[in-house]
Amino acid sequence: MSKSCVLAYSGGLDTSVILGWLQDQGYAVHAVYVDLGQPCEDRAATMEKARRCGAASARIVDVREDLCRDFAFPVLSWQAKYESIYLLGTSIARPLISKVCLQVAKEVGATAYAHGATGKGNDQCRFQLAAEALDPNIEMIAPWRIKSFRDTFPGRTELIAYCEAKNIPVKASTAKPYSSDENVLHISYEAGELEDLQVNGVTLVDFGMGVSPQQAPDQAEEVTIGFEAGIPTSLNGQSVSALEMVQQLNAIGGRNGVGRIDMVENRFVGMKSRGVYESPGMTILYDARMYVEQLTLDRDLLHLRDRLAPEVAELVYYGFWYTPKLDALMAFINQAQQPVTGEVTLQLYKGNIIVAKRSSPNSLYVDEIATMEGGGSYNQDDAEGFLRIQGLPGRVQGMVRPRSF
Repeated sequence: MSKSCVLAYSGGLDTSVILGWLQDQGYAVHAVYVDLGQPCEDRAATMEKARRCGAASARIVDVREDLCRDFAFPVLSWQAKYESIYLLGTSIARPLISKVCLQVAKEVGATAYAHGATGKGNDQCRFQLAAEALDPNIEMIAPWRIKSFRDTFPGRTELIAYCEAKNIPVKASTAKPYSSDENVLHISYEAGELEDLQVNGVTLVDFGMGVSPQQAPDQAEEVTIGFEAGIPTSLNGQSVSALEMVQQLNAIGGRNGVGRIDMVENRFVGMKSRGVYESPGMTILYDARMYVEQLTLDRDLLHLRDRLAPEVAELVYYGFWYTPKLDALMAFINQAQQPVTGEVTLQLYKGNIIVAKRSSPNSLYVDEIATMEGGGSYNQDDAEGFLRIQGLPGRVQGMVRPRSF
């Protein structure tokens, strides 16, 4: 009986070689291109290439809406950022890729799932942890973790030579000075010349989603975003889907130089790595939601969310999407975000995001209480007792254990 596997297939050099190599190992390979809104890829050419290279089947599965609605927006609701800055664009997509590949595997009767992630990075963790949580019996094939594969293909030269021998079409021109990974949420850039921390990353990279702040227009552009129970639902007064929201904000943010970062991060496998990212649309949404939350969430709930958000970011970054812990945290945020309804207008100017105005029917901001002018319903005399009670422990400790000053 012949072996059968699904391959998460991009059509790039690595997965092109892996498609051929798996066939050499006796596998019937079902190539799955998961359409995540990759802005710079030719889908039709990718499918044609897979078929020409002997794939038992080749298909595109469009999950762009799912990615935004069911994966990115729940992470947005947590305001989750890995190590305070990274919006998790690659991390969010990986469990969805595994889910789609396993669905195809079930349909075609494949018992194995292959991917092109290396044994040094985070993606191998995300693919495998998601896949095994969904199907504990799946056989994982990660060629870059197999010594015989690495011995056969120690470098790019050998990969290209294999493609030439097998008549696999590849772009065998000089390698870019970095590698990239893209979807509708962001594009990431790493490796190559970016491994040198003396190199200016945002100068080196040829960004695919927008212009630099220096090249952005000299006047601010206003954008108005509406939220309903925590979900971004309207853009400049028009109802939009999750995908339309992200795509349109990518265009708006991109032309205004929004959403570029350069960071050194801690990978799950233990090493530090340098990454350059661009996420124009999601960067705008994070800020927009923050301003609506400031109006609608009470202090203790907001502060609890903020203490838990790094936990969520870590779970997503590491690849623990399909886990009871993240399930419970998502149930929490679904309840917590119910009041987050409102509208915010932002001004985008040369990479900056400036709040212009905000409103909410659930606003906890009450003018007559907050005002610094005389009158209002807040009795300042009450603060005397409040502070006497708050200060009691400090006064007792000051008497028993005086501090020098």
